[in-house]
Amino acid sequence: MAGHSKWKNIQGRKNAQDAKRGKIFQKLSREIFIAAKNGGDDISSNPSLRLVIDKARAANMPKDNIDRAIKKATSSADGANYAEVTYEGYGPGGVAVLVETLTDNRNRTATNIRVAFNKNGGNLGETGSVNYMFDRKGYLAVEREGLAISEDDFFEKVLEVGGEDLITSPEVFEIYTAAEDFVAARDALEQEFTLAQAELTMIPQTTTALDEAQQAQLEGLIEKLEDDDDVTEVYTSVEEA
Repeated sequence: MAGHSKWKNIQGRKNAQDAKRGKIFQKLSREIFIAAKNGGDDISSNPSLRLVIDKARAANMPKDNIDRAIKKATSSADGANYAEVTYEGYGPGGVAVLVETLTDNRNRTATNIRVAFNKNGGNLGETGSVNYMFDRKGYLAVEREGLAISEDDFFEKVLEVGGEDLITSPEVFEIYTAAEDFVAARDALEQEFTLAQAELTMIPQTTTALDEAQQAQLEGLIEKLEDDDDVTEVYTSVEEA
């Protein structure tokens, strides 16, 4: 995991995501709705809701949209049954791909995911075919602008809150934690610092290098998957350029 920076990927895809902001907000609204409906509207007792609200804020989703989704969940008799389903497969060049979805129609989602893989140089695999190649981790990015602290001193703080790894870039300090330590680390760090990103994520244990053509094909696969209304996250084991 050392040296695995998510920040470059996050920033690199931000402009493309800006063009799809409406669809992103729609997906986030559904995630907020489900989290609030299942666990209530109090983020102090509903960590799932807190996580998705953090995700929504990182995407610059307006507060009114967030509040509307929560209100709908807690005042509605909506009986839609959503399930979290993860699909696994291989992309161009043998890159491992994990696709997390939130769906009310498994047949529709499975068909769409399979078509996306088949048409973009990939193959959908069986459950467990690539999941073991990833580790669930907490990820936090602390903004460095105006921060008067050395990397060594900040690393001490990271260790104090249960961080496992620290990566430094000009814009942010990136911290990785064990999944079970993420909430405590986030709550401790945000008391002193400004968090640019805070989420649970999947980190590949090893990465795969691609040539230019394979990279372009993989980006096409990721774009197709992320365009699907049921897809919430896509993770790959591609080596960073």
